[in-house]
Amino acid sequence: MSDTLLSTDRSRLRRSHERGHFDRATVDAILDAQPMCSVGYVIDGRPFVTPTLQWREGDHVYWHGSSASRALRNSRDAEVCLNVAILDGFVMARSGMHHSVNSRSVTLYGTAFKVEDPAEKLERLTRFVNGLFPGRYEGLRPDHAQDLKATTVLGMQIREGSAKVRTGPPGDEEADYALPIWAGVIPVRTEVGEPVPDPRNLPGVEMPDHVRNFRL
Repeated sequence: MSDTLLSTDRSRLRRSHERGHFDRATVDAILDAQPMCSVGYVIDGRPFVTPTLQWREGDHVYWHGSSASRALRNSRDAEVCLNVAILDGFVMARSGMHHSVNSRSVTLYGTAFKVEDPAEKLERLTRFVNGLFPGRYEGLRPDHAQDLKATTVLGMQIREGSAKVRTGPPGDEEADYALPIWAGVIPVRTEVGEPVPDPRNLPGVEMPDHVRNFRL
C-alpha cells in the first residue's frame, strides 16, 4: 500500500495548492470520519451523482445499495469519482470575496468493481455495520439468501485522488484588517442525538451499548 495517492492531471489542485494533501494518513482519516459520500458516474454520456454510505478497509473503499439500482449497475467496471466532505466551520471575512469554509474533503478516482462472492459480500457488509456499531451484526437476524442477492457491494482501490483541508481564520487583504468589521469562524459540527426506540420493540428489550454510546 502506497503512503501517498497518485497525483494526476485530474486529481491535482489547480487553486489553493497549500490546502492539498496526498498522504494516505490524511485521506484515510477523512474517509473514516465521515461515512456519507457521493459517487459520480456516467450513464449514456450523461453525468449522475448518488449519495450513499462508504467504508474503508485498508487500501479499498466500498459502498453498497440495491441490486436493482441503475447507479450501481452502471458503475460496475466503470470509471467513477467518489467524494467525502466534512464541513467544520463558516469563515467570516471582512469582504465577500474572502468568505470561505473550514472543511475536510477527499476525492478519489478509479474503476469500481463488484464484490461477486457471496461469502466475501457478507464479510464486507458485516464489517460495514460493525464498523459503525461494534458487535451489532452478530446480534441481528441472520441474512436470508435473498437479502444478499438484493444487495450489491462495489469497491474501488484507493489509488488516485487528493484531499483538501482548510483550517483557521480568514485570510483578508492586509488593508482590510483596519476596517471595523467583525471577522472570525463560526464552528460547525455534527451532533449525535438521543436514540429513539422503535415503538414496536418487544417489552424488556434493552438498548445495546453500541447504540447508547454511539459516536461518529
